[in-house]
Amino acid sequence: MDYNQFKESLSQNVPPETVSEPLKALWYAAKDDWEAAHNIAQSKEGMPVYDHLHAYLHRVEGDTWNAGYWYKRAGKPVFKGSLQEELEALTTSLL
Repeated sequence: MDYNQFKESLSQNVPPETVSEPLKALWYAAKDDWEAAHNIAQSKEGMPVYDHLHAYLHRVEGDTWNAGYWYKRAGKPVFKGSLQEELEALTTSLL
């Protein structure tokens, strides 16, 4: 699956079965289901990819302090681009 196929899958009611849990979280985030995405991010707290996802989700909700905490835990710099650019970058890195 590439990023365009991921975007096309957003027209469906459920995420593709073949994608990883972090990608499912990004799928939910792209569908504006923050709660479902956040539940996945919290499910494996302490794993860098999940902590990075957690950071992005708190940035989405506008909680920059909490986002900064999670970026630090993930060992990642705070993303400087738009939310859409970060969604694409995160998704692409996980495909």
